[in-house]
Amino acid sequence: MKISILVFCLIISVGCRKAAAPPSASAPPQAQAGASPQLDHSQGGATPSAQTKHFKGSIGSSLDLQMKLVRTGDQLAGSYFYQKVGTRIDLRGSVDKDGNLTLEEFDKSGKQTGLFKGLWAVDANDGLITLAGNWSKPPGEKDSDKKTAFSVHEEPIAFTGDVDLVAKQIKESNKKLMYDIDARYPQLTGGSNPNFEKFNQVVRAPVLKEVAGFKKAMAPEESEEPRPEGSMGSDLNVSYEVALAQDDLISVGFSIGSYYQGAAHPNTVSDVVNYDLKNGKLLKLADLFKPGAKYLQAIANYCIADLKKQGKDKGLLDEEIQNGAAPNAKNYQSWTITKKGLGISFDAYQVGPYAAGPQYVLVPYSSLKDLINPEGPVGQFAK
Repeated sequence: MKISILVFCLIISVGCRKAAAPPSASAPPQAQAGASPQLDHSQGGATPSAQTKHFKGSIGSSLDLQMKLVRTGDQLAGSYFYQKVGTRIDLRGSVDKDGNLTLEEFDKSGKQTGLFKGLWAVDANDGLITLAGNWSKPPGEKDSDKKTAFSVHEEPIAFTGDVDLVAKQIKESNKKLMYDIDARYPQLTGGSNPNFEKFNQVVRAPVLKEVAGFKKAMAPEESEEPRPEGSMGSDLNVSYEVALAQDDLISVGFSIGSYYQGAAHPNTVSDVVNYDLKNGKLLKLADLFKPGAKYLQAIANYCIADLKKQGKDKGLLDEEIQNGAAPNAKNYQSWTITKKGLGISFDAYQVGPYAAGPQYVLVPYSSLKDLINPEGPVGQFAK
């Protein structure tokens, strides 16, 4: 895994996936969820089996919320926590046939501490669940009439048993040296698969290395003049997005942004971790296809055509696209696995000098069907 995180500055865009950034806390929750939400097949309350859903998003200005809900018919149970705090808050509630959601939250003593009310709806873009609405104090308490917008989006996580994928955070500020660090990475907990810890090490080590490298670069040399008070500082940000996570496979896209004081522009790069949890190894793109298959040409053909369509509105140039998306391994290092296709991420400099950030293309498995190894990691999705 080539993850020196400034090279691990992973955006899989996120690996070519659309970033599922939570909507602004000030946005009207009804508009976020949609006036006429499309509901999944279980929303009528007739599904007897339990379904576990993982969500990530925000309440108000807190953008680091993680939530886990188990849905059995129209009943919901689970918990949520803020990454920077870590304390889990219990949830119980329900969702009716129209997607109207009610969740009551409780502290460790069993006292109700809050109330979520909103909508449970299917996102038309990726088929995953979005919950959006308002949080308030319990009815009858002081200021219970004050509302705070919340919005969380389902992550494509489908582990069995007691396995969880949780976010770890490194957050530091140094006023004297004028820098801020906010680095996040996923870790698997629970379960008995020894390969889980191997994955954790693969993801954790380069993030820690990147943070250490950034701090070393910030340390002043003996002859260096003190940085002017009030001037713009430096920062390092590492974020990630889960493209797919299940018992035998996990695919995560990373984005690392950095700015060094005095530089003209910030720097952002992308990378991914695609890990075979069954066999305990990192996956190469070639592992997905039949031996000898000309998969790079097929992927490139699709990406070039798609980027040219996108280019009309994004300032991409045909010549840059032809070079940046040409069928060579260097251009296709940031890829993720989703249930619908391969997410390919291109850093902005690859496909046009005027591109506003990384570009993402989802290559459907149907366009690669004859090349994919049916017994390989994505064979289950390409059938």
